[in-house]
Amino acid sequence: MTSQEIKSLTNQYVMNTYGRFDVAIDHGEGAKVYSPEGREYIDFTSGIGVCDLGYGNELWAETVFAQAKRLGHTSNLFYTEPCARLAEKLCKRTGMSNIFFANGGGEANEGMIKLARKYSFDKYGLGRSTIISLKNSFHGRTLATLTATGQDQFHNYFFPFVEGFQFAEANSLDSLKSAAGDDTCAILMELVQGEGGVLPLDMDYVHSVAKLCVEKDWLLLVDEVQTGVGRTGSLFAFQQYGILPDVCSFAKGIAGGLPMSGIMANEKCKNVLAPGTHATTFGANPVCGAAGLVVQEVLSDEFLADVQKKGAYLRSQIEALGLPCFGKTRGLGLMIGIEMAGGYKNGEVANRLVEAGLLVLTAGPGIRLLPPLVITKEEMDAGVSIMKKTLS
Repeated sequence: MTSQEIKSLTNQYVMNTYGRFDVAIDHGEGAKVYSPEGREYIDFTSGIGVCDLGYGNELWAETVFAQAKRLGHTSNLFYTEPCARLAEKLCKRTGMSNIFFANGGGEANEGMIKLARKYSFDKYGLGRSTIISLKNSFHGRTLATLTATGQDQFHNYFFPFVEGFQFAEANSLDSLKSAAGDDTCAILMELVQGEGGVLPLDMDYVHSVAKLCVEKDWLLLVDEVQTGVGRTGSLFAFQQYGILPDVCSFAKGIAGGLPMSGIMANEKCKNVLAPGTHATTFGANPVCGAAGLVVQEVLSDEFLADVQKKGAYLRSQIEALGLPCFGKTRGLGLMIGIEMAGGYKNGEVANRLVEAGLLVLTAGPGIRLLPPLVITKEEMDAGVSIMKKTLS
């Protein structure tokens, strides 16, 4: 099909819930994707942080194919090898104790919320179920995770929203203490607020919150849907912050392009979710698990250190352009935010870059870059060249 035929068919039969860029993508290689007509795009989005191994990775594709032929799916009423091995690898690399596998980020965060409330109910009974989230956060599109999202623009249409959430200013311990009460059971945070504009939390603040959670027996819930699986230059961002959460969610790049997510619990929380309290049909799918093992094989410590170097290089090259529409950059690893300057609108800038052959994202008032973790220096340079040519 041509690009226009794909767009027409989509517009006729698919719900119009996305503000799509005017691009149809047919195939990819490395950090490049191509339209059905063969137009090349440098991809600084990786499917919103999902395709961490880029496109056309032969080991990943061969592994997925082989597992699909062997066993595509069975329910969680039975045991399968791929996800057992993946859970082992993730726990041993993070210091966490066990894992529940799910399908997407919102579902993972929903499970984290359920675990926190059950932990508190089991220990303290009714009346201790409020979760403190941070303003400017984003945690998903389910009713509970939309409510937990600290942005007013998401709190519309779907009334009534879920009870039991309060909000505090990021990086303000006083604000958090003011929002908390005797009914608080957990603190929920992204260590880098992604949709809010790629905003890393202050190290001292995170350590203070972690200490307070221990003192109050609140669970520390870390949403690593976007920051996890190597995106920030460590397997999980909490490792760079020097903390061990009670529960941590993950999704996006865990299976290199297939739908998979989950939550990891520490020793204190590993037995909270007992049989019958939480479940999913497709979670721990063996094909996704096999793909996840390939991702873990690629994301060695040496590879992750290189992700940090790539992020520093890309940020330095962008700032050196001195473009009138760009302000400072920020982020960790290959999770990069660019501030807008001079009254420019991020949507207009993003559309111009996409039209010129560079795929980017918006977040908050700025531009967000989430390139494949395997991106090369040549591909980064090509993307920066497009920025310079298009936006100077």
